[in-house]
Amino acid sequence: MTGYVLDLREIRKSYGRSEALAGISLAMREGEFVGLLGPNGAGKSTLFQIIAGLFAPDGGQVQLFGLNHASNGPRILARLGVVFQTRSVDLDISVVANLRFHGRLFGQSGGELAQRIEALCAQFNLDDFRNRPVRTLSGGQQRRVEIARALINEPALLIMDEPSAGLDASSRRDLVSHVRALARTEGVAVLWATHLVDEVGDADRIVILDHGRILADDKPTALMEATSAADLTDVYEKILHRQLGDEDPG
Repeated sequence: MTGYVLDLREIRKSYGRSEALAGISLAMREGEFVGLLGPNGAGKSTLFQIIAGLFAPDGGQVQLFGLNHASNGPRILARLGVVFQTRSVDLDISVVANLRFHGRLFGQSGGELAQRIEALCAQFNLDDFRNRPVRTLSGGQQRRVEIARALINEPALLIMDEPSAGLDASSRRDLVSHVRALARTEGVAVLWATHLVDEVGDADRIVILDHGRILADDKPTALMEATSAADLTDVYEKILHRQLGDEDPG
C-alpha cells in the first residue's frame, strides 16, 4: 500500500504525434479536496479516463487504493465515483431507474438501495421529477442526476470533470458546498477538474495543468505567496502566462 487513495507517477499518453500527458505525477490522500485547473486541451479529460481505467497510459504507474487496474479493476471501481464532462446517463429511463441500475452494478438492492436513492434525490433536489425520463429534464437537472449516480456506491475517491457544466450559479455553489462537505466529514477524496477558478478556491490543494504538464501543485495560499498574486484567479493567470512566455521564441 502506498498510503494514497490516488498515486500517479510519470504518466504519459499520446495520440499519434500529439502528447496529451507528458509525464505527470499526482498523489492524493483520504479526505483531500484537490482542484485541477486548466484550459481546454490541457489534458484533464485524458487524465480522468486513465484514472477511471478506460485508457491505459503509454508509460508510468497508476495506483488507486494501492491497487492497479490491470489486476484489480473491479475492486477499484467499487470505491470510485466518476463524473465525466460528457453525459453518460440513460436518457430514455427515469431518474430513479438510472440510480437503481447503477446501484445494482455495485451489488446494492432492496431497502439499502431504496434508502440510498431517497437520500440522493433529496440531496440533489431530484424528488419532483424522479419518475420522469431523463431526456425530458433540463441540462442542469440531467447533470444533477449524473452526480447523484456517481455517489450511489459511497465512493472513497470521487473524480469530477467539469461537474458544474449546465448548472446555474446557485446550483454550482450548492454542488461545491455538498462535495466539499463529503471530503471534510466523510473522508472522501475529491479531484475536481474545472476552468472556473472560483469553484476550487476552498480546495486543500490546487493543481494547474496545461499542455499535459503540471505547472503548479500546492495549497492556494502558498501559490498566492509564491506568485505575489492577489487571489487564486490571479495565480492561475500568472502561471499560465508564465508558461506561454516560456514557450515564446527567444
